Amino acid sequence: MRLLLAEDERYLSCALCEILSKQKYEVDPVYDGQSALEYIRSGLYDLVILDIMMPKMDGITVLQKIRSEKNPVPVLMLTARD
Repeated sequence: MRLLLAEDERYLSCALCEILSKQKYEVDPVYDGQSALEYIRSGLYDLVILDIMMPKMDGITVLQKIRSEKNPVPVLMLTARD
């Protein structure tokens, strides 16, 4: 299963990639919302993990854009917000 991890905090991204890789997932990290959108549009991913607060484009906007394009990829939202 191939995952896209969109998380701008590199330390957290590396930790999550390591954990997921140990569980036999293929993980591609990106660090901003615009990159996440471009990668999602490639159609290569079985699941996307999106941070809500990212530079260039927030995760909610990324999700709105892919859904408006009828992209059905499952998305898990990641946040540190209250």
